Amino acid sequence: AKVIDPNNPVASMAPNKMTVRFKSDKSAAEMSAGLGLFSTSFISDPNTKTVTQLVKILNKKFLLVQNQQSIDKENLNYSFKFIPTKQKKIIAGYNCTKVEVVPEDKSIAPFDVYYTDELDIKDPNFASPYKEIKGVLMEYQLKKFGLEMRFEAKAVRKEVIEDKYFQVPADYKSVSEKEMRKIFNDLQY
Repeated sequence: AKVIDPNNPVASMAPNKMTVRFKSDKSAAEMSAGLGLFSTSFISDPNTKTVTQLVKILNKKFLLVQNQQSIDKENLNYSFKFIPTKQKKIIAGYNCTKVEVVPEDKSIAPFDVYYTDELDIKDPNFASPYKEIKGVLMEYQLKKFGLEMRFEAKAVRKEVIEDKYFQVPADYKSVSEKEMRKIFNDLQY
């Protein structure tokens, strides 16, 4: 993962790596930064159409559960026009297809993403602005926590994934979307 604008006030807090695990069509994306001072996970379940975000800052732990309506509302702020291409590229050993992306927000320059349909995962992008793309994104750009970040898959491993990655620990405090936004806004000052 890399930050598009290194001058952003929270660029130093940005994760430089993300691990995404898939099991039974669920995904758990895990990122951390600042020598473990900050970590976050997104547990996505296409069957229940929910995303649970876990955030740990020092010893404080928060969780936010979003339903499909809430997810769609958030993605309205980050909508795209997709232009399919026939261009291919190998990423992490998988054949990937390029899609040109034109953001509706003209302050964001157009960019390319790559996806593969060689991984058998149902509806992997249901919770993101890329839900029209049915394959697994292997190189893409996303705005999170006020940061525009670009991700590229470095490796794909097939292994037994423990259920714990998809479970919410009991010691996390449930917060509202407004409270979660404030938590991230406070990190900038």
